[in-house]
Amino acid sequence: MPAESASAARPLAAARRRRLRADRARQVADLLRHQILAGGFPGGVLPLEDAIAADHRTSRNTVRHALDLLRGEQLIERQPGVGTVVVCEKFRHGLDRLQGLAETLHEHGRVTNEVRAVGPVTAPGPVAHRLGLPEHSDVLCIERLRRLGGLPLSLDLSYLPMDVGSELLGCDLENTDVFRLLESLTGRPLGHAEITLEAVNADAHSAAVLQAPRGAAVLMLERLTCLQDGRPVDLEFIRFRGDRITMNGVLHRSL
Repeated sequence: MPAESASAARPLAAARRRRLRADRARQVADLLRHQILAGGFPGGVLPLEDAIAADHRTSRNTVRHALDLLRGEQLIERQPGVGTVVVCEKFRHGLDRLQGLAETLHEHGRVTNEVRAVGPVTAPGPVAHRLGLPEHSDVLCIERLRRLGGLPLSLDLSYLPMDVGSELLGCDLENTDVFRLLESLTGRPLGHAEITLEAVNADAHSAAVLQAPRGAAVLMLERLTCLQDGRPVDLEFIRFRGDRITMNGVLHRSL
C-alpha cells in the first residue's frame, strides 16, 4: 500500500475502533440497566469493574464507559468506600393489563393525586372524534399530578363524555383511580384500550409540574379506554417521568 494511502487509512481505522468500543459499551450498559431495574444486584451495589468485565467478556475500559452512561442517566453513582451503587428506583408499569396507576403500582406504595384542574370544556375536534361525540360537544377535562411516595411521577390530562364525566365531579378524584369510578358509576366493566407510547420533550409547564429539567425526555402514553360494549369513555394523555418509570409487558405472537 502506498504511504499516502496508509496514512489516510489510519484515521478511518481509529474511528472504526472508537465506534466499536462505543457500541460495545452501549450494549453492556443495556444489560446492566436491565439487571438494575430487575433488582439483580443485592443491596443495590454493583460488582467490581473487573468482575463485570469478566462476566461480559469485555475490557475494563468498556465497562467504565458503560458505567459512565448509566451515571449520566442518574441510575448509579460511585460512593467512596462502597463502590458503584444504584441510586434511582424505576417502577414497572405493565402494558398487558388495563389498570389504573394505583392498581398497577400498589406494591410500591400509595399513589396520590393532586387535581390541578377539573371542569367542562368544549371538546377540540380530535377529542370529540376519538370519543365518538358530535363536534363542539362538552366534555369533562381533568388534569392531575400523580405522585408515588411523595415524588412526582406523571401528569395526566383526561377527557370524558359529559354524561359520564358529570358524575365524577362529586367523587374523590384525589384518592381514587378514574377507572374504578367509571366502572362504579356506569355499572359496566371497562373492556379494552388503544394505546400509543412515545418519548416527547417536556414543555415548560409539564417540566415544572413534574420537577424535571425543561426539555427532558418524558414518556407520553396516549390511551383511549372503552367500556366492554366498545363505547369510548376516557381519552388520556399521560406524561411520565422517564427516570422513574419503565414499561413492560408480555406479547404473544398470533399467526
